[in-house]
Amino acid sequence: MNIVVLDGYTLNPGDLSWQGLEKYGNLKVYDRTPKELILERSKDAEIIYTNKTPLEEADIQQLPKLEFIGVLATGYDVVDVEYASREKIVVTNVPTYGTNSVAQMVFALLLEMCSHVQKHSTLVREQDAWSQSKDCCFSIYPLMELDGKSMGIFGFGRIGRKTAQIAKAFGMKVLAYDPHGIRNPSPDYHYVGLDELFAESDVISLHAPLTPETEGIICQANLNKMKKSAILINTARGKLVVERDLAEALNSGKIAGACLDVLSEEPPPPENPLLHAKNCIITPHISWATKEARSRLMNFAADNLKAFLDGNPTNVVN
Repeated sequence: MNIVVLDGYTLNPGDLSWQGLEKYGNLKVYDRTPKELILERSKDAEIIYTNKTPLEEADIQQLPKLEFIGVLATGYDVVDVEYASREKIVVTNVPTYGTNSVAQMVFALLLEMCSHVQKHSTLVREQDAWSQSKDCCFSIYPLMELDGKSMGIFGFGRIGRKTAQIAKAFGMKVLAYDPHGIRNPSPDYHYVGLDELFAESDVISLHAPLTPETEGIICQANLNKMKKSAILINTARGKLVVERDLAEALNSGKIAGACLDVLSEEPPPPENPLLHAKNCIITPHISWATKEARSRLMNFAADNLKAFLDGNPTNVVN
């Protein structure tokens, strides 16, 4: 059994072990695979794992031995799932590994926007601003308290619900909307329509998958519904946001700020308008990447392969 990992570095930059997959066959791990090398590296593989390396119809149809594609992530849009289904190739993902880490990152981003911890630390340590201050304390960025504010959550699945729990601990009112409807509603949260979510939220956090219905949901029309004091957080998918519209809203003061861990193209081209927008915090798609979450992902990926080999595949997306 030949197993190929096309882009293993993101999951395992050296602090984890591939032993969970090695026991199932001849394993070859590549840190990264450019498109022109996909076929050469995969030609003898029955099993392929990919994180962000695309496997399109043109690739899959030239891999006659291929039986299983394991996506080392939750989102699986990098694989032509429809074509894989027609060829009876099983495609799996790992849906639950990063819930806690992503929800934690939502508040890391939000607290930085509210308290400007790093900016003030830089002033103190690198610019000697506190030592030169005439007062016992100072702040040059506006500070915001979360207690009593409304947290709007777009997409109320596992991560959305975990985010809601943390928001409640901060004393926030949770407004929840899910494009596919709310399952198992709780009296702890307020379930609202989309227009109310945009209009009433002090913070909006995106947690929906990328679908034709959700793509570009953060657009000029919906940004215009938001409070001028509102903050947008996106740890889900970059293409939920029309980036030029968001940049314009930030630069013109239509909303107060944005915290983004994902962009529509990654790595982003230098001309992406959000890279230079006002009041915009951007991190390089790291909300999922705690060691604990990556370790869970590695274990689940091996479990998916074992289940497939045992004839009872799990986490199948096709």
